[in-house]
Order: sequence, then C-alpha cells, then structure tokens
Amino acid sequence: MRPEARTLLAAAPTPADAARLTPPQLVGLLRQAGRQRRLATHAARLHASFATPCLRQPPLVEQAMGRHALALLGALNTACANADELATATCQAFDRHPDARIITSFAGLGQLTGARVLAELGDDRSRFAAASAVKAYAGAAPVTRASGKSLLVTHRRVKNQRLATAGYQWAFAALTASPGAAAHYQRRRAAGDAHPAALRNLFNRLLGCLHHCLQTQQPYQEHAAFAPPRRQHRPAPA
Repeated sequence: MRPEARTLLAAAPTPADAARLTPPQLVGLLRQAGRQRRLATHAARLHASFATPCLRQPPLVEQAMGRHALALLGALNTACANADELATATCQAFDRHPDARIITSFAGLGQLTGARVLAELGDDRSRFAAASAVKAYAGAAPVTRASGKSLLVTHRRVKNQRLATAGYQWAFAALTASPGAAAHYQRRRAAGDAHPAALRNLFNRLLGCLHHCLQTQQPYQEHAAFAPPRRQHRPAPA
C-alpha cells in the first residue's frame, strides 16, 4: 500500500471521516505522505470521491470496522518500516561489492534489482562457463524440442524463479531507459511475440551482455549492446 493511502487511512479510517476531510486538509495529508507534485489536483479528486454517496454500514458497525482498519494499519506500517530498513541495508551492502558499478551501469538495473541479480548469479566467475549457461539458469533461453518432423520452441519452466522475476522487472524498466532495448522489444513484437515473450527475449539479450561485462570487467555500453544490424551489400545485377 502506498504511503499516501496509509496516511489517508490513518487520518480517516471510515467513510464518514473521509467525507469530512476538506481539500486543504487533503493537501496537507498528501504532503505529509511525501507527495510533492499536483497536490491540489489529487486533493480535489479525492475530495470528490469521498463525497460521492455510496453503500454504508450502520454507524456503530462502521466505527468498529474503522477501529479494525487502524489495528491492521499499525501492523502494515511496521512491516513497511522493516522492509524499508532491509532495502536500505541491502543497498549499502550492494554498493560495497566490486561488481555493483558494472551491474548498475545497465539500463533498467537499480540497486535493489541489481542486488537480486547479483545474489542469484553470485560472483564466482567459473560458475557459468558461457553466457548460454546463465541464460538457461535464468529461464531466458528458449527450449527446443524435436520429435520426428515436429519442432516446438517454448519457454523454460525449470529455472531460477527469483532471477527470472528480477529479469522481467529489469527488461520492463529498460524499455524506457534504453532506446536500443525499446527497439529490440518492438522488433520482437513485430515478429509476433506476445508481451511476456518479447520481454523474455530482451532479458536474454541483456543477460548475455551482463555476463560479458562481468567477465571482462567493463561497464555497459549502449552502442555495443544494441549495435545496428550490418547491411549485406549484394552485388549489382549484370
């Protein structure tokens, strides 16, 4: 649950409490939750939503449910605080690792996602002899099954699920951070891939680049990772 929702729920745990909030009060609550932009617009939208008639419980039941919501909110706030502390500690430990500079040089890889990728791949350079082994481990490389005259290409179901999930997030974030990644994704969609398959193919490409960069200890370079395809010059007809 976003900080804005938790702050609003703490101030108004029941529909009746929410309906009494004024736009200036909503602006103050949104600012308290950390929102900085378009406060008046969001406050007006929330005020109109809270003032809209809706099905309600009897007053005593509504108050009891509000008390219950506050109790659950206290537990949720504690869990969110613990998650934030864990994320901070993870980022601090990740930043001290010698591979952090290379991993975060990739488009779409931040500290937390990069820490997950590093944790699942490890830093033993002899663990994966080739990029194909890394791709198979992450489930990014397709599986080809041939029987007689039939040929079936499908995605891997046996894989490191945590790494595959981080890879999906990585590839999705790279679409807006890397022009080359976005162009690669669009080419796969134009070729007939669905959204998950196109992202998986992009992850496959990025993972191969990451393996190369970690082996050679060099940062990511956009122009090298997504170099334009070479044009084949055909001889002119006689």
